[in-house]
Amino acid sequence: MKKGLLALSPIAVFLTVYLVASIAAGDFYKVPISVAFLITSIYAVAITRGLSLRERLTTFSSGAGHPDIMLMIWIFILAGAFAASAKEMGAIDATVQLSLQLLPDNLLLAGLFLASCFISLSIGTSVGTIVALVPIAAGIAEATGAGVPFVVGVVVGGAFFGDNLSFISDTTIMATRTQGCRMSDKFRVNSMIVVPAAALVLLAYIIMGTQIHSPAATSEVNMIKVLPYLVVLVTAFVGVDVMIVLVVGILLSGIIGIVHGSYDLFGWFGAMGKGILGMSELIIVTMLAGGLMALIRYSGGIDYLIRLLTRRVHGPRGAELTIGGLVALTDICTANNTVAILTVGPIARDIAERFGVDPRKSASLLDTFSCLAQAIIPYGAQLLMAASLTALSPVEIIPYLYYPFCMGFCALLAILFRYPRRYS
Repeated sequence: MKKGLLALSPIAVFLTVYLVASIAAGDFYKVPISVAFLITSIYAVAITRGLSLRERLTTFSSGAGHPDIMLMIWIFILAGAFAASAKEMGAIDATVQLSLQLLPDNLLLAGLFLASCFISLSIGTSVGTIVALVPIAAGIAEATGAGVPFVVGVVVGGAFFGDNLSFISDTTIMATRTQGCRMSDKFRVNSMIVVPAAALVLLAYIIMGTQIHSPAATSEVNMIKVLPYLVVLVTAFVGVDVMIVLVVGILLSGIIGIVHGSYDLFGWFGAMGKGILGMSELIIVTMLAGGLMALIRYSGGIDYLIRLLTRRVHGPRGAELTIGGLVALTDICTANNTVAILTVGPIARDIAERFGVDPRKSASLLDTFSCLAQAIIPYGAQLLMAASLTALSPVEIIPYLYYPFCMGFCALLAILFRYPRRYS
């Protein structure tokens, strides 16, 4: 037990350094999240047993350089380049003005939420949706006087709707494979659990929208400057890979910006460079988190967590609660919902078979609770990306993630009240 707690102790160190210190200081900008991860990583290297210092650093580095981590960094770099070059060219301002003209005041929030849900459902990734919509959301917030963290939370919340349900989402694929069920069956059960949550949140945004007021007079929209975001949104919606989407967006922003005199070739390069540098902390945090989790996994922290939560399971309801809690806690430790499902999936299938849990229900719970945990951890890629694009602290956005919290509450009710009955 002591060994297991020691293996998990870096998580406690991180929470103490980042969250507790920030709360004590009354300012979440006092402790940079990169510094919190650096301190925690040094601690994790120091407490790892059975390896020389060089071997510990090698294990850490292999986690930091994992292919999934490097792919995410590619997306961060391209996203930074696109966001900055599009903003410098005037694409964000033009898109915001178009949105204000097309949507009534009371439908701005609901429209953003629906757009986020549908795009994430189409492309199967919350990160790609956040890259496409968060700059627009921030612009709408500034133009209407709504709080930026609140409006950004609308988009981030909706992004997890598709991450949870999409047929091409990594989490869906991993959950169905580990539980041995078809994606269409998992989608049916999963939608019964989370669509009511989405409907409630959509209604709430329509009501809250009555408090939103657009500027009385908006400037004329230059439609050619809206083109990069329109192309990004349409190509993302039809399922084009997010990296191709971002490259196309960068090229379009550069060509339009140069032709319309927003900047010259070197100004475009400078804007892209500024955007990439703006992602530097996010890239560093992602690599440090990857290395940290590799050491925790090597030391047995994940295995200990799994054993701890499965030793007192009695009956289907307890089994479902254990599956949900296990994948959520594993996600908190790994900061990656796909990895969390991959880690817990085989154990969840064994629990499900032993206690009579329908595999379609267990797959749905795996996906839903992993997305809930991923949405609300301040060091998850999604919140870090949204914060980097808006100069916010991730913690500022968390209170406004209405859909993930409502989704988790509905999933908990589905366990407690054995819903949907046919699959319980």
